[in-house]
Parts: sequence; structure tokens; C-alpha cells
Amino acid sequence: MNDITIKPRRSALYMPCSNQRALEKAQGLAADVLLFDLEDAVAPDAKDEARANIVKALAERDYGFREKIVRVNSVDTDWGFDDLKALAGSTFDGVCLPKVESEEQINQALAVLGRDVPIWTMIETPKGVINVEAIAAHPQVAALVMGTNDLAKELRVTQSESRAEFTYALGKCVMAARAFTVDILDGVYNQLDNADGYADVCLHGKSLGFDGKTVIHPKQLDVANSTFMPDKTELASARNIIEVWNAATSGGQEPGVLVVDGKLVEALHVESAKRVVAIVDSLDARDTAK
Repeated sequence: MNDITIKPRRSALYMPCSNQRALEKAQGLAADVLLFDLEDAVAPDAKDEARANIVKALAERDYGFREKIVRVNSVDTDWGFDDLKALAGSTFDGVCLPKVESEEQINQALAVLGRDVPIWTMIETPKGVINVEAIAAHPQVAALVMGTNDLAKELRVTQSESRAEFTYALGKCVMAARAFTVDILDGVYNQLDNADGYADVCLHGKSLGFDGKTVIHPKQLDVANSTFMPDKTELASARNIIEVWNAATSGGQEPGVLVVDGKLVEALHVESAKRVVAIVDSLDARDTAK
């Protein structure tokens, strides 16, 4: 039996809270996470309406298995404080804070909310990258989210297909996430009509160790979900590793090394295999419960 529980976060779809139709449509989309957006996707003159929309939607709509995360405006803007106060009595799965650069910003938001909730932090500035270890270590932080559009602006670089300009930032943030056991989601891909480029970027994110992808359009969901889910070959290999290891340890003594499918396998490989199986098991359980 697998003893690891995973919360799938393969895809996180930004949903503008100023768009009532989008809030309704989100109930049937294949996103693991709904990132209800009060910040970048909402014009200044629509902020109050968007805030009222999401409070009403959280109270009245059923989003099923999808994690409900609300991205508020920064507390140092005209709208951030009101966003948090309005959400204080709502039911959701987490609050996403933009442009986080310090632990203090997280504490300020929690103080306004008046209760501890899971916090998702946007890492989208040089200071955010520099201080990402302290941010990831905060006890209420559940996930880091790369804001590559803003980061490119701050770094004064043009985003390339290779993303070489983000090598240091992406690597450091993944390291911080793993060091403090939080999930990390890759930044968005802006070219909606470049399917091949998007698929390549998803694979690049997976190769770096990201847990999922933030997306800006529902048509990007399927590729993100399939990329950040183990394929049949990975799953079969993982199950075989666990089975062989369990058989070898049935007598109560753990082997140092085994050979499975011609490859050396140690305890660390078994732990990785268990995580692969846990991702699939969690999705199967979720589908069964629908």
C-alpha cells in the first residue's frame, strides 16, 4: 500500500473575477486549481465588482474537486486590504499574494484575514527570488507560483522559447520549494496559438521539478494535465519497483540495493516511485468520487 498522499496541482487556471461567465464556466473545467484573480486580470474600475463577484461565487457555486485559490491585490495598493477583509468570512482553499518579497507581507495578509489560511506566494521580482527561502519556510505557505511575465519585466529581459533568461530564478525557487516541502507552479505561457511551444515549455517545467503549470486559457489545460502526470511507462516502472522492493523486505530486513529492470534501485528510488503512484492514485480517487 502506498503511504504518500498527493494533492494534484498539475494545472492552475487564472480566472478573472470581473467575468461572471468565467466564474460559472469554471465549475466544469478540467483544472486542478482555480486561481480566481482580483489582481492583474481585473481593471482598476472593476475591482469592487470583481471582489463582490468572487465572494458571491464562493458562497453559491460548487467547484467540486478543484482547489479554490483567490489572488488578491497587494496590501500596499488601494484594493488589497478590502480584498482580504471581504474574504475573511468566505470558504476557500487558499489566498494567493502577488509580488511577495518578505515574510512580513504574508504576516500582514494573515492579520487582515484574522485567521490562518494556506498562502500561495507569487515569486515575480528579483527580491522575491533572492528571499525565496525565507518565504517558502513560512509555516502558512503551501505553494510558490512563478510570475514570469513580471519577472521578465523586472529583469529587463525578453522571454525566449528556451527560457535561458530564467535559469537562475527557476532553479533557485524549485530548490526552495523542495527544501521546505511546498509545491511550486511554473509561470504562464502567453502564446495561445503556439501549441508546440507551449508543450515544450510544459516539458521544460517538468524537467526542472515543477509540480504544475499556471495557465491563462482553458485550452491549455489538457497539455498541462497530461505533462505533469506520470505516463503509463513511468507508472508501470514505479509499481514494479515498489513491488520488488516490498517482496525483498517482507522478511523484515531492508536491502541496500536491488536490481529492477536492469537498473540499480535504492530506498530513495522507492520513495520516488511511491510519489509517482500517489499522484495517479489521488486522481483515480478524485474521479471515482465525482
